[in-house]
Amino acid sequence: MRYLTELILLSAAAFLALLGAAYAKDNLFQAHAWILFFVLLGSCVLLARRVEFGLPGKNASKPDPSSYFDEVIRYGVIATMFWGIVGFLVGVVIAAQLAWPELNIEPWFNFGRMRPLHTSAVIFAFGGNALLCTSFHVVQRTCRARLFGGNLAWFVFWGYQLFIVLAATGYLLGVTQSREYAEPEWYVDLWLTIVWVAYLVVFVGTLVKRKEPHIYVANWFFLSFIITVAMLHLVNNAAVPVSFLGVKSYSAFSGVQDALTQWWYGHNAVGFFLTAGFLGMMYYYVPKQANRPVYSYRLSIIHFWALIFLYIWAGPHHLHYTALPDWAQTLGMVFSVMLWMPSWGGMINGLMTLSGAWDKLRTDPVLRMMVISLAFYGMSTFEGPVMSIKSVNSLSHYTDWTIGHVHSGALGWNGMITFGALYYLVPKLWNRENLYSLRLVNWHLWLATLGIVIYAAVMWVAGVTQGLMWREYDDQGFLVNSFVESVVAIHPEYVMRVFGGLLYLSGALLMAYNLWRTIRGDVRNEVPLGGAQATAKPAPAQ
Repeated sequence: MRYLTELILLSAAAFLALLGAAYAKDNLFQAHAWILFFVLLGSCVLLARRVEFGLPGKNASKPDPSSYFDEVIRYGVIATMFWGIVGFLVGVVIAAQLAWPELNIEPWFNFGRMRPLHTSAVIFAFGGNALLCTSFHVVQRTCRARLFGGNLAWFVFWGYQLFIVLAATGYLLGVTQSREYAEPEWYVDLWLTIVWVAYLVVFVGTLVKRKEPHIYVANWFFLSFIITVAMLHLVNNAAVPVSFLGVKSYSAFSGVQDALTQWWYGHNAVGFFLTAGFLGMMYYYVPKQANRPVYSYRLSIIHFWALIFLYIWAGPHHLHYTALPDWAQTLGMVFSVMLWMPSWGGMINGLMTLSGAWDKLRTDPVLRMMVISLAFYGMSTFEGPVMSIKSVNSLSHYTDWTIGHVHSGALGWNGMITFGALYYLVPKLWNRENLYSLRLVNWHLWLATLGIVIYAAVMWVAGVTQGLMWREYDDQGFLVNSFVESVVAIHPEYVMRVFGGLLYLSGALLMAYNLWRTIRGDVRNEVPLGGAQATAKPAPAQ
């Protein structure tokens, strides 16, 4: 029998959610419990249709243990694309709300609730699913072993989708513990912990059972991302719930210790979730797409250990000119500046991997997208250390300069390398000879690049304008500009930000269409890129 045990556990969970709704201590917990019940009930119905019973003397169909477990990766690719479009769409909406405040719809769709929905959808839903599916793909190929744990990989995937649904609906309901990048309340955090431990078991178990003696460096980055994010999550979200049937909890930390814990987590969520994990992606898919070995394996090891050691200390640079002791602020600044070196070492390693294959950029927009992602990785990891310097930070912090910096990294580095990886994966996973249309990939490339450039540039202008207006004094020592005047001054930049976001979203929609047609097996009849007269048929997917 297949999936019968899973169906029983899922049904029991749905019943517990129903009890939670019945005995909830507050309306918000009750609303969340009802959402959970209906999600689990729908999942039970869908899973019941897949239960298989073996006939007497025969076993129900079992997967081939010698084959790769690719079905969960296919679902991960689709989830990544879906959540990406959702996250980008919500980003455009909240950008429009800042430009035109009348678009705030109270209470569920105002900026205060939509903003964490956007950040979590892009970081944890889009980025998280990208990391899940690519890490499962990379660890199998580089270890020459099927994923460890059987259906445990399915639990990781669907459990993570449940976390996303609970977090997203909680934001709209107003359920939040008000911690940057860690807004879900205690019970959602506990569920994510269970899922993340299962993820670690699957990944490490696959490494242990590998048939390849060497552990490829991409797996080092993926493993460090999984372990460090677990540590960050457990410490930062340590809290005491008021009731086990209520949403409210109180943090284990307070005052400046709470602030330091928050930004130790917040900056390292960027460092390990959005950097180390995606570097694992880069170290596998850039060489594969370029059909070249990594430029320097030794440099990749130096890159790994330097990044891992330095990043964990950089969080205090978010707390310059606060109650945090000055030595801790300086420590964060110094380690942030030192981070520039290993970061650029990784960028150079990725770019130099194209040595002998630069001509492919004329005809391969997927490779071009990966190169642009590395360029944005280099730019944002240079800008970040500069912004951590106290004298620069006094101008940039709390302004839209920071927003421009974050989005140049997230959209340029994380988004573009993910798009490149998905363009590589889809033909392989669905056994297609090539993508539906390389020209649509090219359109996506330029729409996304222009969107990022417009977005980041106008936010830099807006941020410097804000910083200068906020600290302009008259000859008597009084502030010259009110906060409202600074908002009015940057309204044109806010409108341009919406336009940049729309361009980026349009590119993602083109990508979704392109991948859908590729999965269907369609191939568009089009003139090859780069002036080539004919394109050779690629080898069948493996």
